[in-house]
Amino acid sequence: MQTKIEKIDSSSALAIKIIRDQTQQDLDFLSFREKLSLANISHPEKKQEWITARLAIKDTLDSLSIPYPGFFKDEHGKSHSMNGNGYVSLSHTMGYAGAIYHRENPVGMDMDLIREKILRIGFRFLDPSELDFLSKDPIHYTMAWSAKESIFKCQGKRGVSFRDNILLEPFCVEDKIIRGKIRGTEFADHHYQVESQLLGDVVLTYTIW
Repeated sequence: MQTKIEKIDSSSALAIKIIRDQTQQDLDFLSFREKLSLANISHPEKKQEWITARLAIKDTLDSLSIPYPGFFKDEHGKSHSMNGNGYVSLSHTMGYAGAIYHRENPVGMDMDLIREKILRIGFRFLDPSELDFLSKDPIHYTMAWSAKESIFKCQGKRGVSFRDNILLEPFCVEDKIIRGKIRGTEFADHHYQVESQLLGDVVLTYTIW
């Protein structure tokens, strides 16, 4: 898989790309502000992640026939378009970078490599009720972490605890939909439906407000 492009509906799409040497790619589509940001990234791997994520955004916009406006991060680390239109979320993990875009609604997206060690740290991000229904399977735990990350990114504010504020309903490893909500904060009036996919040894989740 070099690139996975999925048009979700007429208003949204996502793209996943393999991170490789992208320096020879045509990056003229980047805004001047983004080119400055890229020039300030000294670490080679970080530079490739950044470029690949921007190429993924470009793929999603091309699939929706939307011109690339350029993107920047706010004080919460959330990306926004420079023309104020639409919503975007970025993610990367070992070997992959991706993006999701929606014309009208906030979005959140996450990718995580499945690792055994997540079983040892589940208590840090899981509510006791979630520990009760999750099997001792690194895929199941990674799905839970990733779903919470997508919800966190979608709501877009810091100060929300994965363990204390984001609660998932019971789900199985085979499920493609994970439901959750935020509780105990001013953002607690919304329920989220998170899409889940397995890409080899990577869990991909995303949610649209």
